[in-house]
Amino acid sequence: MIMMTLSLCAIAKNEAATLPSCLSSVKGVVDEIILLDTGSVDGTTQVAQEYGAKVYPYEWCDDFSAARNEALNYVTGDWVLVLDADETLNREIIPALRQVMEMEEYLLVNLLRQEVGAKQSPYSLVSRLFRNREDIRFSRPYHALVDDSIAEILGKENNWEIGQLPGVAIFHSGYQASSIAQKSKSTRAQASMEKFLAANPDDAYVCSKLGGLYIEIGKVAEGISLLERGLQNPDIDDQIKYELYYHLGIGYTRAKYLKKAVANYQEAIKLLIDPMLKLGAYNNLGNLLKTIGNFQAAKVAYETAIKLDPNFAIGYFNLGATFKEMGLLPKAIIAYRKVIELDSNYGEAYQNLGLVLMRAGYIQDSKKAFGKAIAIYQQQNPKQARELQRSLEEIGFRV
Repeated sequence: MIMMTLSLCAIAKNEAATLPSCLSSVKGVVDEIILLDTGSVDGTTQVAQEYGAKVYPYEWCDDFSAARNEALNYVTGDWVLVLDADETLNREIIPALRQVMEMEEYLLVNLLRQEVGAKQSPYSLVSRLFRNREDIRFSRPYHALVDDSIAEILGKENNWEIGQLPGVAIFHSGYQASSIAQKSKSTRAQASMEKFLAANPDDAYVCSKLGGLYIEIGKVAEGISLLERGLQNPDIDDQIKYELYYHLGIGYTRAKYLKKAVANYQEAIKLLIDPMLKLGAYNNLGNLLKTIGNFQAAKVAYETAIKLDPNFAIGYFNLGATFKEMGLLPKAIIAYRKVIELDSNYGEAYQNLGLVLMRAGYIQDSKKAFGKAIAIYQQQNPKQARELQRSLEEIGFRV
């Protein structure tokens, strides 16, 4: 049997620091690496060539789809895997990836991506593995994706299916970038999406992305209006509908309409999508329910989140806070210790554990936890370390 070949397709600019991890993750998996360089001056080209990449220069035109489609022109493999320089392939997924490429029915395979370091919505579904066909192309100048061309093909050829690999396939570390870089990126994204929306006013996908961005940068009313507009589109799939409801939950929370926020998160959770994608909605719903004093319902939301992802540290942290509010100190201690087991640098978890241990009468253990919190804060936020130490000293609690 002839094995299907796979090409990695990427675009990059000044990614010499992150590119080695990306390209190392696909070593022995892809048959070729195509990298479109959009003007690097930091050695990105040389790094890529060291990994055997075929590098092609490209003059950036402020359009991600145009760049990605130019990169596709150089691909020779049967299948295309798309990664950004700040993403890596999960090596554990390789057997499933190879298997799905040999299945004749799939045109596109969606991949679950973990947003490493994201405080909101830690998982997303991305259309990054597809057959190499001339009619599969990216669209939209920002948040480029092949979904539009895939939909056109499926409308004409009914022999194809869309699949999804089980488990996390891609790790994305982009959320750890500097705040200045993120601000610049947001400004470019806003301008690009506003231009696209002007020509496509009813596009639910861009309503979701731009509406979410508006809320993130403080334009809450504009964001809510745009998200509500997106929900009026009768042809949207459940994945886009989830994002609309999810961002509305955030928007209404910031606008202090908590009942509406709860209702939108509940609508998001009802949708038939990969349960892992609902993690952010369950966590945010729990936060809202805790805020309004419905601790039992908040507990259920957090427990559902950590059942979906047993490594979801912030879910255990929030569950611990809920148990603390309910007076269930032994359960709160267990939850905070689980957070620390998952993330040993979680200063707030040590601080809250110290408080709960103190209330439960475990004074020496409490001092150790507070001491650990102060040590972590001294590395991450010295002002916070001083404030905690001063607060403890005011109640006669020396660490």
